[in-house]
Amino acid sequence: MKSWLIPIFLLTAILAVSVLNCRAMERDVTRWQSQLEQAEEAVSTENWKQAEDLVSQSYEDWSERQTYLHITAEHEVVDGADALYRRCAALIAVQDLECMADLAGLRHQLWLLSETERFSIKNVL
Repeated sequence: MKSWLIPIFLLTAILAVSVLNCRAMERDVTRWQSQLEQAEEAVSTENWKQAEDLVSQSYEDWSERQTYLHITAEHEVVDGADALYRRCAALIAVQDLECMADLAGLRHQLWLLSETERFSIKNVL
């Protein structure tokens, strides 16, 4: 009977860590998306300075989680979001309205990041 305790404990620990990772990822992505939505609102009112500050703050927040993201998430999704952050910042700096499409694309890329880490049957299979 004792031979079953260690595997059950390990499986329980792996499940708990997976659920905690999912929650942490969802919390972070929700925060980043909210910051980007605020930046979109600033761009729509042509408040370029506020939009630049919001994207910069969001990117700093994103950058603080890079090590964690590179350990837990797919590198292609993380690298794609990073590139979009930089593109959005550059477009906002030159006050190009094309940044609206890139901000929406970045929010979608972040959603993909969250979705790939979500604990669901689709991701398990």
